[in-house]
Amino acid sequence: MTVERGLRLMAGIFILLSLALGHWVSPHWYLFTAFVGLNLFQSGLTNWCPAMFLLRKLGVPEACQTVTKAESVSVSRK
Repeated sequence: MTVERGLRLMAGIFILLSLALGHWVSPHWYLFTAFVGLNLFQSGLTNWCPAMFLLRKLGVPEACQTVTKAESVSVSRK
């Protein structure tokens, strides 16, 4: 799992959990749903998210970088 996939997984779980809690426990839990949505929005604009910082500190690897054809040829010749 990469940081980006972990972030999506965490956000999805938080949203579904807060929606369930808002439905069955208290409507105030919908504020948490809004908080997660706003955090995802600002993350899309700034490319920074506290959850990504946390996942990196926990040792979750970054996404693999794309290797171009020229790079792969030069690596195979070595």
